[in-house]
Amino acid sequence: MKRNNYIAWDEYFMGVAILSSMRSKDDTSQVGACIVNQRNRIVGIGYNGFPIGCDDDDFPWEREGEFLETKYPYVVHAEPNAILNSSVDLQGSRIYVTLFPCNECAKLIIQSGIKEVVFLEEKYAGTDIDIAAKRLFAAAKIKTRKLDKIRLEVTLHE
Repeated sequence: MKRNNYIAWDEYFMGVAILSSMRSKDDTSQVGACIVNQRNRIVGIGYNGFPIGCDDDDFPWEREGEFLETKYPYVVHAEPNAILNSSVDLQGSRIYVTLFPCNECAKLIIQSGIKEVVFLEEKYAGTDIDIAAKRLFAAAKIKTRKLDKIRLEVTLHE
């Protein structure tokens, strides 16, 4: 008999984004992204972290303070990491991301050809960065969709 309680595609791909976010060493914001083509094949994943070759022990992780003493000028967001980790044309694909993209990531998503953004949280809703991102997505006719619930529980046994 066929099982009926399997997870939906949205849950599956958001689960991959969540799992990817667990690679982030950021103690305040772990973000993951998973890009899926039109055939429901994963074509890129990423998480927020420092660029390749930059030792994360040599850079700050702080959220507040002088700009150059915070993480913001150094961290690469999950979305561009997922885009850069892909080796295929992303035209028409979807990106699953644990946090709604900022305006800078929105520009990269649009330029890459991704046509839909599926997200879990809107931590910065109403901020200038959020408003700019939503304005860009609307102008480029990029669909955005909040995933309201996800039935996913992963338990690891030792």
